[in-house]
Amino acid sequence: MTAVPLPASAPTGVAAVQAILTQVARRVVGQDVMVERLMIGLLTGGHVLLEGVPGLAKTLTVRTLAETIHTTFRRIQFTPDLLPADVVGTQIFDQASGEFRTKRGPIFANIVLADEINRAPAKVQAALLEAMQERQVTIGGTTYPLAEPFLVLATQNPIEQEGTYPLPEAQIDRFMLKLRVEYPTRAEEKEIMRRMSSGEEIPITVAASPQTILAARKEIAALHLDERIMDYIVELVHATRVPAEAGLPGLVPLIEYGASPRATIALAQASRAHAYLRGRSFVLPDDVKAIAPDVLRHRVITTFEAEAQNISSDEIVRRILAAVAAP
Repeated sequence: MTAVPLPASAPTGVAAVQAILTQVARRVVGQDVMVERLMIGLLTGGHVLLEGVPGLAKTLTVRTLAETIHTTFRRIQFTPDLLPADVVGTQIFDQASGEFRTKRGPIFANIVLADEINRAPAKVQAALLEAMQERQVTIGGTTYPLAEPFLVLATQNPIEQEGTYPLPEAQIDRFMLKLRVEYPTRAEEKEIMRRMSSGEEIPITVAASPQTILAARKEIAALHLDERIMDYIVELVHATRVPAEAGLPGLVPLIEYGASPRATIALAQASRAHAYLRGRSFVLPDDVKAIAPDVLRHRVITTFEAEAQNISSDEIVRRILAAVAAP
C-alpha cells in the first residue's frame, strides 16, 4: 500500500470528501461519474455494483478509494469454485486446545471489493446477503457484527456468459446503485497512457478516517428533504410499478416488476449525498434526476416483450423521468 499516513490536521466534512476525490483523481483519469457514485455509496453506506468491460479501471478505482481512507480493505476474486467459507470464514479445530476456533473471512473489512461477483455460484452470492443487509455474519451459530463503515463494491463483466451466474434479484436489490462504466474519451485515454507508461504506481495520501466518513453520514442524513421532493421520489418509484397512472400505458407490457420501497429509501439517501457533494444543505429535483437511473436500473425487471423490442430498463427509467413532473 503506497498511501501516506493520515495527518493529524486532516480535513473533515465536505472538505475531506473533496480531498478523497482529489487523491483518487491522481490515479484514475476520467470516470468522474463512477468515482462520484462510489463516493455516494461510501457516504450513505450503500453497496455499489459496477458493470463494464475489462480494463476500465473499476478495480483500480475501488482500491484507490479504499487507500484514501485509513481503514481496512480486502479484495475477493470470485471464481466458480469459491465456497461460502472462503468469503465469511469458518470454524477450524485446534488440536492443541481441543476446541474449535473461528477463522474470519475477508468479509471482515471496512471496504470489500467483490471482483467479478457473477462468476461465483448461488451459495457464495447468498453468503453475502446477511453481511450486506444486516451488517453481520454468522459462523458456527455465533453472530459477529461487521465494523462500520462497511461497504461492498462489486464488479461484473457483461460480455462473458460462460462460467458466470446471474445475480438473483434479492441480491441485486441489496445494491443501492448499479453503475454502467463507459469507455474513456480520446483525450482521457491519451492521459491514461501518459500516466501509466512508466509502469510505477502513483502514490496517494490518506485523506480521511472511518470516523470522518461516519460523521459525514450524519451530516447527510440531516440534509433538508422538502415534502415536495419526497412526493417526487415516491411518484418516480410508483411509476415503475403502475406506469399507466403516470401517463405511460405503453410501459405496462414492458415491466415485469417495479422497484421496491427499498428503492425509495435509496433514492432519498443518494439524492442527499449528491447534494452534499455539491456543498448544499438541501436537495433539489436535479439531484433526484441525476441519481435515479443508477438507483432504479437494476430494480426495474423487464418482460420478454421488452427484450424482444430491445428496450432496456435504462430506457424505461428515462421515459419515467421525462413523464413525471418535477416540483
